[in-house]
Amino acid sequence: MASHPGNNALDPQLTQWLRQRRQAVLATARRDGTPQTSNVLFAFDGERARISVTTSRAKTANMRRHPGVVLHVLGDTFWQYAAVTCTASLGPVSSEPGDQAGQDLLALYEQIAQSAHPNPGEFYQVMVSERRLVAALAPVSAVTSGLAQQ
Repeated sequence: MASHPGNNALDPQLTQWLRQRRQAVLATARRDGTPQTSNVLFAFDGERARISVTTSRAKTANMRRHPGVVLHVLGDTFWQYAAVTCTASLGPVSSEPGDQAGQDLLALYEQIAQSAHPNPGEFYQVMVSERRLVAALAPVSAVTSGLAQQ
């Protein structure tokens, strides 16, 4: 197991590994301090992981109240993972089709899917009706297992 202290600067090997991943478990803290977990799809750009969330979900309320989260990124085997401690920041809710929040959500979708959405107009409508927004997760530190050491 390796520890990677933060200051938003993860080791280059871990950064590259995170860029190639899409599936993770997000751990947030409920009001009473107990953990709440959610399976999420994410994209990592080298500085922040981004996820799509709805404004009414527990994970979103938890991040508003306490922005310290853990993104537990799954590897190729059970013993390969990175538990990345992050600080969450929430973007605006998409309130009008094609607004900046919707454009950010579309860009995130396309980065995760690694292809263009077939119907952006419909996508924007759904983002408004679901009251979606982008949560950006800035790494603070990480603990890894099963990743090759440099």
